[in-house]
Amino acid sequence: MSGSQLFSGYRLRDVRLKNRIVASPMWQYRGERGFATDWHLMHLGRLADGGAGLVFQEGTTVERRACGTVGDIGIWDDAFVPQLARIVRLIRANGAVPAIQLMHAGRKARTKRPIDGPGLLERTADIDDWDAWDVVAPSAVPLKEGLAPPREMTAGDVKAVIDAFVAGARRADEAGYDVLELHGAHGYLIHQFLSELTNCRGDRYGGGFDNRIRFLTEIVEGVRSVWPAAKPLMLRLSCIDGAGWTLEHTIKLVERVKALGVDCIDCSSGGLVGSPIPSGQPLDYGYQVPFAAELRRTADIPTAAVGLIVHARQAEDILAAGAADLVLLGRELIYNPNWPIDAAQKLGVDPAFAAQPAHIGLWLGKRASTSPSLVPSTFPQGRASA
Repeated sequence: MSGSQLFSGYRLRDVRLKNRIVASPMWQYRGERGFATDWHLMHLGRLADGGAGLVFQEGTTVERRACGTVGDIGIWDDAFVPQLARIVRLIRANGAVPAIQLMHAGRKARTKRPIDGPGLLERTADIDDWDAWDVVAPSAVPLKEGLAPPREMTAGDVKAVIDAFVAGARRADEAGYDVLELHGAHGYLIHQFLSELTNCRGDRYGGGFDNRIRFLTEIVEGVRSVWPAAKPLMLRLSCIDGAGWTLEHTIKLVERVKALGVDCIDCSSGGLVGSPIPSGQPLDYGYQVPFAAELRRTADIPTAAVGLIVHARQAEDILAAGAADLVLLGRELIYNPNWPIDAAQKLGVDPAFAAQPAHIGLWLGKRASTSPSLVPSTFPQGRASA
């Protein structure tokens, strides 16, 4: 849409987005034995229909032991593909590009769902594959003091997980996703390999920086070998983690993975041992945007900004300032799945709803034309605001 960066198209490889608004991967904890359900159809379908250009499915696990909770969904078996393909078709039919994030929980496996409270799961009869749900990590460093440590991965485990990411990417392509993201942030397995705190290995996957990034770079190489050249590959990183990993480390890493075929960095932070934000300090709007801006400038790679991006004008200004190429919204889309439609109104780029699908534009456009003084419920009473 003319005059707006947020509503301008964007291209990564051969995939073109209708706008720069991305629905971030958001765990729903509603999977059943690894399978996506109708809940996921509803959740992702409404985000697509709400106007986002790119819609990410939640972090999808590449192994049984990769699951964080009993509600995680997976892609470690061909049996998962038909239901995932159904999700893809719905997202695409509602005007968005379907995307998937692949992940492995590592030492964060076998934990309770957030809605059930913090802590590790206890063995119960209804989890009949408990032994297959093995908690593994680069090193036997417990998630928290006093908890049982994970099992340190053998060389065979490392290869098996790399192969699982590659197989997951192949299945994701078979299901029809157009964009794939690797989850290398928030204290999950890839992040655990990157960190000196959780990676104490003495082999080629531990020690110095080059060894600690090897697990990730081999995953990227393997995934890129099966993920079509026309489709973009993204990577989510904790640009700083409050546990020794710095923005300088991230820049150095991104220079390596960019050469291996990563197209865009999803810039987050923290998660290994909690938040990198000092205790008690409130989070402000766009608090992680500076990471995306610096990485975009220094590493010369497209970036996606995430973290308390709430308002239309805020998102527009992030893009207009060159701080990022894409903006990711999570909880704000839970609050308002139609945020993109609302943002277009607040920025004045689609006053007649002409750019919306007919089932939306027809009725909202009629209301706008017949009631020009009407103020939508999402606007401050009596005036328009972004």
